Amino acid sequence: MRRFLDRLYLASAALGATFILLIMLLMVGQSVAREFGVRTGAVNDIVAWFCAAASFFAMAHAFKHGDFVRVTLLLDSLPARPRRVLEITSLLIASVAVAYLAFWANRFTYESWVFDEKAQGLLPIPIWIPQASFALGSLLLLVAVLDELVIVLRGHKPSYVIAVEERHAHGDFSSDI
Repeated sequence: MRRFLDRLYLASAALGATFILLIMLLMVGQSVAREFGVRTGAVNDIVAWFCAAASFFAMAHAFKHGDFVRVTLLLDSLPARPRRVLEITSLLIASVAVAYLAFWANRFTYESWVFDEKAQGLLPIPIWIPQASFALGSLLLLVAVLDELVIVLRGHKPSYVIAVEERHAHGDFSSDI
């Protein structure tokens, strides 16, 4: 199961990176097309949707690798036992919050599909298509948060803490700035 989940997070990050590449290609293409007098207004809509997709698909991987903002001032000053209790409490709260987000993101996307809602920009596509990245990305983040909760409940150190400690051991403090 661990191998499957790690591959899922990596695939999700790769998908997020692919959307970033597509954003770059669209923006360069749009710049070139403008020089030839080609109208490119709909590209702005697509770039906006791809920005959301890149963000949401990358969230699970970023969370698991310690790239989310965490305020550890209190955690770092506590002994191991209270730190673990606070870590579990934080992950429980995060699980509830992300489950709430995932539920409503998926319900909102489903309702857009049921009502055949169209995008209001220059490209009138069914809006559930770009919303699907929000729905799926929020589910992936929920899986990642629950995964960390299980890891900590089993008595292990969270993956995001291990990742940050490894970066620090290699002299990389860039995520702390």
